[in-house]
Amino acid sequence: MKISDLPATPLAALRKGGVIPAHPLALDADRRLDERRQRALSRYYLDAGSIGLAVAVHTTQFEIRDHGLLEPVLSLAAEEANAHASTPFMVAGAVGKTEQAVREAELARSKGYHAVLLGLAAMRDASVDELIAHCRAVADVIPVVGFYLQTAVGGQPLPYAFWRRFAEIENVVAIKMAPFNRYRTLDVVRAVIDARAEDRITLYTGNDDHIVSDLMTKFTFKRDGAPVSVRIKGGLLGHWSVWTRKAVELLEDIHERPDSRSASEWLEFDARTTDANGVLFDVANDFAGCIACLHEVLRRQGLLEGTWCLNPDETMGPGQMEELERICRDYPELNDDAFVAANLERWLTA
Repeated sequence: MKISDLPATPLAALRKGGVIPAHPLALDADRRLDERRQRALSRYYLDAGSIGLAVAVHTTQFEIRDHGLLEPVLSLAAEEANAHASTPFMVAGAVGKTEQAVREAELARSKGYHAVLLGLAAMRDASVDELIAHCRAVADVIPVVGFYLQTAVGGQPLPYAFWRRFAEIENVVAIKMAPFNRYRTLDVVRAVIDARAEDRITLYTGNDDHIVSDLMTKFTFKRDGAPVSVRIKGGLLGHWSVWTRKAVELLEDIHERPDSRSASEWLEFDARTTDANGVLFDVANDFAGCIACLHEVLRRQGLLEGTWCLNPDETMGPGQMEELERICRDYPELNDDAFVAANLERWLTA
C-alpha cells in the first residue's frame, strides 16, 4: 500500500495536522484485556476531536506482543474507528527486527490501518545502511511514520545522515520527533528539507516536554541558498492520551487563533504544560511511572477501572501521586473532566 492509495479524508487530516493520542491499554484486576474500557478509550479520543489513533505503541505497552494482545488491541481500535462518524487516520506501532516489523506492518494493513509508526530500538547496533534497508522493507508494505524515540525509554541517537536518507523513502508519510532533545529534533527537520520532502512528510511532535513551543515554531533552513520553512503540524503524543479534549482545543487555537495569546503568554502556557508533563511522565524517577500515571488520570475520570500494567512492577513512582495532586490543583485549565463526565456512560455502553 502506497501513500497514493490512502483515503483522501484521513490523509488530508494528517497533512493539516491534528491530535493523535498514543492509545493506552485497558486491563482488569487480573491484568486481562478489558474490552469494554478499551473501546471506551477509543470513543473518548475520537469524540474529543482526535484525527486518528496510534495503537500498539509505547503507551499501549510494548509487552502486548508477549501476551498475545497485539491483534486484539489493533482490531478493537479499528472497529471503533470504522464505526465513528469521522474517518480517523489509524497508526499501528511496528517494532522488532526486519522480519517481525514487516509481519506487524502486514497485520496493520490487514486491519485497515493507514500507516505504521516504526520503532527502531531492536536495531540499536545496526549501521545507517542496515537501518535504511530495514525501513525500506517495511515501507514496501505500508506507509511509514518515522519515530525518533528518546533514549530514556529505549530509543537510540540517530544521526542526521540517517534522517536525510530516511526522508528520501517515497512511502514515508510523516515523522514523529520524540528525542526530547532540541538538537536532534532540528536534525530531523533539516533532513526533511534537504531531502525536498517537506510536502510529502508531515512533521508531528512527540516531544512531550516541549509540546506548545514545537507547535508554535516556524523552522527555517537554507536550501540552494534560499530559505525553506516548515511547521510541526500536530502531535502524536502519550501526553495527549489524557485530557484529550483540551489538547484538541489547544491545537485549534494554534492553527486558527495564534494571536489569542501573546508570545510571552504562549511561552508561559508551554512551561505549565511541560511542568504537567514532568509529573505525568515521572521525570523525577527517570520515566518509571509514566504509563501508570496516565492510567491514574483515566481511572479518576472513570475511563479505566485501575492503573494496572502488564508488568506488575510498573507502577507510579515515589512522590508521583502527590505531584499529580499538585498539577490537578494548580492547572485546572488543562483537564477535560467535565467533557468526560458528560459522555462517559455512553462510551462505556457496549
